[in-house]
Amino acid sequence: MPEGKSTIENGLSLCKLHHSAYDAFIIGVTPDYVIQVRADILEEEDGSVLQHGLKGLHKSKLILPSSKSHYPSREALEWRYSRFTRAG
Repeated sequence: MPEGKSTIENGLSLCKLHHSAYDAFIIGVTPDYVIQVRADILEEEDGSVLQHGLKGLHKSKLILPSSKSHYPSREALEWRYSRFTRAG
């Protein structure tokens, strides 16, 4: 987002698949670091990438850095998650 800050706590380390899904509001992350998959995606039946690569993440927790100072900002996640909930 243009208004985003280039800081450690304003970032998530994601592979290309999950980065694209996050940008497209297919997956979201709660302020408690829980991954959510959009409801309509959970209802889809479309092979192993969807099943294991996206749907399998639903309700799992992020793997967080060892240093709490590097954790994603809860405020930033809350801001983004509110947009995720409105997207689906």
